[in-house]
Amino acid sequence: MLTESEFCFICSTPQRDASLMCVVESPADVLAIEDSAIFRGRYFVLQGRLSPLDGIGPDELGLDLFVRQISRGTVREIILATSSTVEGEATAGYLAGIARKNSISVSRIAHGVPIGGELEYVDRSTLSRAIAARHIVEAD
Repeated sequence: MLTESEFCFICSTPQRDASLMCVVESPADVLAIEDSAIFRGRYFVLQGRLSPLDGIGPDELGLDLFVRQISRGTVREIILATSSTVEGEATAGYLAGIARKNSISVSRIAHGVPIGGELEYVDRSTLSRAIAARHIVEAD
């Protein structure tokens, strides 16, 4: 997020869980997740994603700051919420490697069929991921 201090107004809220970090590509992604009202941790905003063909590498995304933040020892889990594009997936993989080297648990947001979506209109990659990431439905 845009801020003049170390943490934005969201992450500086004392009720936020400092052990949980969600990595997103843009401030708009933060706002979208905040609208869900489910995430209570802090964010790391990349301001983009890795794209070697466009000259965007780890230095351009400020990943040295990411490493400094997770090296403090307070982050226990990182949720990777990058886009499901090739660049977004590469960025997620790169960040996961850094997190694992720091003994931090890594999770990835789910990808799949949107609520209210009709299967016949969902692209095959999304449908493939949705089927691969299926979960057991428990009886009531």
